[in-house]
Amino acid sequence: MVKKHVNLLFMGHVDHGKSTLVGRTLFDLGLVSEKDLPSEAGSFKFAWLMDRLREERERGVTIEISYQKIETPNTILTIIDAPGHRDFVKNMITGASQAEAAVLVVAADDGVMPQTKEHAALAFTLGVNQLVVAINKMDLVGFDEKAYLKLKQEVSSLLKSLGYPSADFHYVPVSAWQGENLVKPSPKMPWYRGPTLLEALDSLEEGEKPVDKPLRIPLQNVFSITGAGTVPIGKVETGVLRVGDTVVFEPSGKKGEVRSIEMHHQSVERALPGDNIGFNVRGVSKDEIKRGDVAGHPDHPPTVAQRFTAKVVVLNVPYQLKPGFTPTFHCHTASVPGRVVSVLKRVDPRSGETVEENPEGLKKGEVGVVEVEPLKPLVIERAGEIPHLSRFAMRHGGQTVGAGVCVEVVKRE
Repeated sequence: MVKKHVNLLFMGHVDHGKSTLVGRTLFDLGLVSEKDLPSEAGSFKFAWLMDRLREERERGVTIEISYQKIETPNTILTIIDAPGHRDFVKNMITGASQAEAAVLVVAADDGVMPQTKEHAALAFTLGVNQLVVAINKMDLVGFDEKAYLKLKQEVSSLLKSLGYPSADFHYVPVSAWQGENLVKPSPKMPWYRGPTLLEALDSLEEGEKPVDKPLRIPLQNVFSITGAGTVPIGKVETGVLRVGDTVVFEPSGKKGEVRSIEMHHQSVERALPGDNIGFNVRGVSKDEIKRGDVAGHPDHPPTVAQRFTAKVVVLNVPYQLKPGFTPTFHCHTASVPGRVVSVLKRVDPRSGETVEENPEGLKKGEVGVVEVEPLKPLVIERAGEIPHLSRFAMRHGGQTVGAGVCVEVVKRE
């Protein structure tokens, strides 16, 4: 049987146990053993496991180490960008734009916190349409059903307010540290009759594979490997890449020939949407392309924007989002400053109908249509054509101030 493949993001407020949850699940599945766990890390040993693996991964050129892969009876899950990173939200944005599904981790003792809201809003805007809610640290509330139900209601209301069909999701009470209800049902929560975390993950659906769209591969990194040459790494979002293809990288405009493609340490002849790959390119040097560039075929090159029109939701600005405001736009793997040139209209978040033409600005919680001019070259696509590369988040002063989707783009000459 061919298993479905789901790219999975773990998100949630800092210290709510994301890394511990992943580490403990790998341990309970037998994918790592006691000897892999750092003994000096105490209660952080499962979290450290993930962080240590990530550092190893960043030093090496492995695209997807086996530790980052969890297999359930019907599904291969690739865990994206294991959490706990210093600049977590930036990584979370890159991760969310590559994921079909996410686990939202909420600690039972803390409840819904600012980052819980921020991450859920970003995931929705960036197109992550399947969630599993892990209500973690149930051991700290005595495995109490009332605490679980109260928090389930809180998270459900939050997700509903963002536009998620919150009733469709599994809300799984767990204790990551004690390993309760991750892989097998917990005797400490006999009142809970739903799936374990692993069963909930097994029920996630695979994303569609847009093979008929033009090729787009946002680069996450570029390596120069002795004996092989230039090896860009990224996830195929749309289209098909084959050995022997000529590719063009935008916005640099550099072209090269694909000599080989590697996935899970194995050479493959072609790569499809959803595949995380490294590919060896002849004719391009490591310093001519970089993270944030996008590979495509020369007959349908990635779109470099002179300016673009976007529908945005304002999450967090001190006063208003107005013309002249210049946040950093995080789109696929790129981060580029962009100036809001004009605010065209304010719209009703539910119906999408215009509420006000040319408003002075947009306040927190409001949705509108703005025109943006990137201050550095940026590849961005129209939502109607290639939605995978149309979504972005706006960051300013260490905060996510908004998120949006490109609806029109004027190409750069």
